[in-house]
Amino acid sequence: MQDGGEVLFLDGLGEVAVTVGRNGLSVQPLHPELASSCWSSITLQPKLDSKIKFSDVYAIEMLDKGPICGPWYTRTAIQDKKNIEMHRFVVHGITRRRKHPSPWVPCEHIFGHKDLKICKDWFERLVLCINNEGVRPKNLMVFVHPLCGKGRGVRNWETVSPLFVRAKIKTKVIVTERAGHAYDTLSSLSDIELKAFDGVVVVGGDGLFNEILNGILSSRHKVSYPPTPEGFGYVGSNDNCEEQTRNWINSSIPTPDSGNAIFPGNSSKCDDQEPLLSTSHPTGLEIPSSNSTKEPCIGDQDNLVAFPNDWFRLGIIPSGSTDAIVLSTTGERDPVTSALLIILGRKVSLDIAQVVRWKSSPTAEVLPTVRYAASFAGYGFYGEVIRESEKYRWMGPARYDFSGTMVFLKHRSYEAKVAFLEIPYTHSLTASAEDDITGAQPLQSRWKKPRKVICRTNCFVCKEASTSRQNSEDVSENSRTLCENQKWVWSEGRFLSVGAAIISCRNERAPDGLVADAHLSDGFLHLLLIRDCPLPLYLWHLTQFTKKGLDPLSFKFVEHHKTPAFTFISSHDESVWNLDGEMFQASEVSVQACRGLVNLFASGPEV
Repeated sequence: MQDGGEVLFLDGLGEVAVTVGRNGLSVQPLHPELASSCWSSITLQPKLDSKIKFSDVYAIEMLDKGPICGPWYTRTAIQDKKNIEMHRFVVHGITRRRKHPSPWVPCEHIFGHKDLKICKDWFERLVLCINNEGVRPKNLMVFVHPLCGKGRGVRNWETVSPLFVRAKIKTKVIVTERAGHAYDTLSSLSDIELKAFDGVVVVGGDGLFNEILNGILSSRHKVSYPPTPEGFGYVGSNDNCEEQTRNWINSSIPTPDSGNAIFPGNSSKCDDQEPLLSTSHPTGLEIPSSNSTKEPCIGDQDNLVAFPNDWFRLGIIPSGSTDAIVLSTTGERDPVTSALLIILGRKVSLDIAQVVRWKSSPTAEVLPTVRYAASFAGYGFYGEVIRESEKYRWMGPARYDFSGTMVFLKHRSYEAKVAFLEIPYTHSLTASAEDDITGAQPLQSRWKKPRKVICRTNCFVCKEASTSRQNSEDVSENSRTLCENQKWVWSEGRFLSVGAAIISCRNERAPDGLVADAHLSDGFLHLLLIRDCPLPLYLWHLTQFTKKGLDPLSFKFVEHHKTPAFTFISSHDESVWNLDGEMFQASEVSVQACRGLVNLFASGPEV
């Protein structure tokens, strides 16, 4: 049922009949024959549709009394009427350019009336409508990387921060001063302090996002270790999954005297080389008052924030070198689009890879260490590129191209064994043992390839996976089911790289990403095993990523397996792991996909 329409003046159109509906504001010009070219706005005045959706409105503001531009055509009329002053309010919304998909652009609809009370009544009514539109953030913690992209992080925050002010979102801004600053800040927050915020926003790249991800999850994600093949021989890797779950829970509750906690900030001395680790410093945060809807219950002080949950979200305003997470989750590498998605409270669930290091080197004797990755975990070529690039930080983003070329020309391979869980009713596209893995021709479909389903906004694959997760929340039940259905498949030999894509990993150099049909929250990893092959063939494989529509995973020396978990074993301390651009030293790891572990301020790539 709609309210009765009321006549207001709309800047650029003149008199309009305005009606408040359930989902938006209907606007009908009273004189449609008078089209106007007089559009005045601070940013962009869009071509007005008949309805302004509340879901696309990010702010409502009262303006000072001022001029309203109407559809005046004659010179005399312009002189007589262009300076008509009215009481005004502005509806801040979003629009898109003609190209689709395209970045979101802020726009303004300025309404006016001669009666101040009528303007205030409309302002208050619309503010109430916007406040009832979904769960929008009110308090955010923002980490700004001052050096990423040659200072792009600071510039991007200066560009988008007025949008947050206009939307009346409180922001606690922290400019990072060192590696590990964000990690230390978040890991040292109590749950009550963290619960005062609706989310954490990164103004930086994938590396800083990885840091805040680990800082938040290090003590708040309680789940069993990834499953491992029979006889693997570590605590938590036995055949009894219920015991595995208990071992994890018991070992992951930190106490003041516990030297065996597996969190990154309390791991053994071999972790000193990890970028996330640094000397703890006081946070000095001024914590805003908690939202009344999220007040902790008495007696539940020890577990106020746990993951996954429905309310806490992470956001990225892209300012890094590749920004693969943003491109894979929004389709646009645009700071303003990302800021508007955050302000409007858009939400998608995101799978996270839990990486458990059993050993940092073949001779090490340490307890397991846990890390998390949101986009990619890679060993061999991918790890060496990151390690090599650390020597050339002075080069800026160009260091990745230079380091990649140097590592490619060395053409090193690594002896390793990989075991992965084979999923029923899915087929991996691999080369059989009898195949010549150095063959020059791409592997034709030995089985009929399933049609690729690309993850998009309102993806039905992710929705089905989310429904499945909600129907089986019990950790021990999940572990028991996984143990009953698992079938381990081994692959061993010399590999140029071993990688696992959690999402598509799209970027400007790889428009389709590493795995075009990887989904944001289906609970699977895409394991990519690149066997040793001649250098020209490896180059051919890599160049296939640079153009849309090609199939770089169809070569005979490439194995592609869709799996929820895998274990990697190397007999030599030869390379490092690359976790979202952060180095991680490990020769034996197990990795599992944690389905929908975190929520992201995003809506999925649009078609």
